[in-house]
Amino acid sequence: MTEYNPLGIPLAYLITFTCYGTWLHGDKRGSVDSKHNQFGEAFLQEDAQREREEYEQLKHVPVFLSPEQRVCITQSIADVCESRSWKLWEVNVRTNHVHAVLSSQEFPKAILRALKARCTIDLKNSGLFVKAKLWTCGGSGRYLWKEDAVEAACQYVRDQ
Repeated sequence: MTEYNPLGIPLAYLITFTCYGTWLHGDKRGSVDSKHNQFGEAFLQEDAQREREEYEQLKHVPVFLSPEQRVCITQSIADVCESRSWKLWEVNVRTNHVHAVLSSQEFPKAILRALKARCTIDLKNSGLFVKAKLWTCGGSGRYLWKEDAVEAACQYVRDQ
């Protein structure tokens, strides 16, 4: 069931999710946690101690995706979008994270859940993944309200 969106439906979302253990809080690239996740709020700053503490709490080694896994995940995302009638604008599966720009009437949380689940199932079914945990919890779903924002997100996903 789709949640009610009082602000209307954006043109698209920039969906991002990371592989387990590869982008911890305190990382120099910045991050968002449950206490610092308001729209427009700055990312958490580098904090080597917090990053080290989170690393020590990992249940298994960080997950980095092989070229074969990246191809499988790209196809899985395309398949989910097709089966749910979502428009996939752009997708880029990196070694430690995934970006997708897509249009959907679902909220980002539901999109993330669907994408991660299908990717995990397809990787397991193809024999390309056997570890206990593949993805970090949550992810990012940026709302893209204007055409130029969709174009910029597509360019970022494709070229950055």
